[in-house]
Amino acid sequence: MRSLNRVQVSRSALVHNFEVCRRLAGGAAIMPLVKADGYGHGMVDCARIFAAQGAAAFGVAEAVEGVRLREAGIAQPILVLAGVIPQTLETIVEANLTPVVVDQAMLPELSRLAGLRQTTLGVHVKLDAGMGRQGVLPADFVALAQAVQTTANLRLDGVMAHFPLADDRQSANSAQVLHTFVETTAALARLTSGKCRLHLANSGGLFYVAGACLDMVRPGIALYGYYPDGAAGRTAAAPPLLQPAMRFSTRVIQVRQVPAGSGLGYSQLFTTIRPSTIAVLPVGYDDGYLRVLSNRAQVIIHGQRAPVVGRISMNLTLVDVTDLDASVQMGDEAVLLGRQGGEEIAADEIAAWMETISYEALCLFGKLNDRELVD
Repeated sequence: MRSLNRVQVSRSALVHNFEVCRRLAGGAAIMPLVKADGYGHGMVDCARIFAAQGAAAFGVAEAVEGVRLREAGIAQPILVLAGVIPQTLETIVEANLTPVVVDQAMLPELSRLAGLRQTTLGVHVKLDAGMGRQGVLPADFVALAQAVQTTANLRLDGVMAHFPLADDRQSANSAQVLHTFVETTAALARLTSGKCRLHLANSGGLFYVAGACLDMVRPGIALYGYYPDGAAGRTAAAPPLLQPAMRFSTRVIQVRQVPAGSGLGYSQLFTTIRPSTIAVLPVGYDDGYLRVLSNRAQVIIHGQRAPVVGRISMNLTLVDVTDLDASVQMGDEAVLLGRQGGEEIAADEIAAWMETISYEALCLFGKLNDRELVD
């Protein structure tokens, strides 16, 4: 028996979005970001789909995610973008993962562990070219790159940095970050044999920053169907448009007729001003449908939008279906995210109601509900 709350992920949408990113990359390798369980879409399923489309590598946050991918048969390089600390190094080497290092502290132990396995471990260096979050500063970059190159059993396979404002097309910051990255990594010409991959572009960099593709790009949110600057990005985009891959639905479990003047739910946040038909849905903040959506969100039933009314609770949400053309019955589908008939609710819209970004809504829904791959 499955939950009434279901997340469906479209295989065809993921393939389409990969192709859109590939076209924009202009020959640069594609490294899909599948961390955070594929932004809620299912890390293993997404990685298998992207691998079949020609992904050159994958990006995860922690080593444990990389191990799951290896166990699932993913053979491409897997970059561990965070959490490269003494406690994770043995796992990284055993699973043949690619650590992203930010200083020289981990190099001796990585070398020792790789030596025990009689292997040479590829390493990527993270440069702080303006993100201000993690990485080696430009002034110290050459010393770190040289240290990797001269440490036994290690090989410098790549250098990466990150854009902090690539989702803002009007900002001059991205051009400055790109300039800093290119200028700083120019020193690699005398340090490596030219096989070191340079990668900087996230989805925003790929879509909006000219010259940012370099050797490899790291799309994340775009692969799952959303533009890094939200609804404005979709409005401004030229075809072919990205296709949202996630759909989140549930079922009506009760239909109630209540008189005017009825208070609904915790704190009585909503009081009916007319005789109303209220549909009860078995979904709430336990399923990622947060309380902040109370009296804000809408759902789709019978191809029409209906407002969420009253306080969203742990497992129940109320919807006013009085104005729907067709009568609502127990068991009818209610779509919280995605399309039903000619109507659609996108993650960008839900994110606006939640006062956040699409990334958070997708992660919440995908990781907290039954999920299946479709088409």
